Amino acid sequence: MEQAQRDEKFMRVAIEEAEHARAIGEVPIGAVIVRHGEIIGRGYNLRETKGDPTAHAEMVAIRAAASRLEAWRLMDCELYVTLEPCPMCAGAIVQARVERVIYGTPDPKGGCAGTLMNLLQEPRFNHRVDVVSDVLRTECASLLTSFFRQLRAKKGTSGRKS
Repeated sequence: MEQAQRDEKFMRVAIEEAEHARAIGEVPIGAVIVRHGEIIGRGYNLRETKGDPTAHAEMVAIRAAASRLEAWRLMDCELYVTLEPCPMCAGAIVQARVERVIYGTPDPKGGCAGTLMNLLQEPRFNHRVDVVSDVLRTECASLLTSFFRQLRAKKGTSGRKS
């Protein structure tokens, strides 16, 4: 299978993870970690559910993959995520030695894989990550825009008197 097809295949799985987040009222962001063509970690946003500011999709997936491998180094691993990683997640990705990050849509408010800054390829760090952006960008972006549109509509009607 060609790399672009493989990237789309695994991004679709990350989108499925994002749908799990949406179903429980979380911001729909999903991630999967793949090693040698096999998913070894999955995650979706759980910040509200767990009351944990570190429960981003990437962090949940990293923890699952590290547990599965019984190692903190995620060598030969790729991380697929629907939204560009934030500073915290980018730092964890570098620390975990992930080889490649593939994301769907950029994050203009917090993206650290090239939008605001690029922590994943910072030459002063001892590890740099290959980055691929815009894989299934339209689908990934629409997950977020439709979620926030619904949230605003709900807030707009909840305060009105009938």
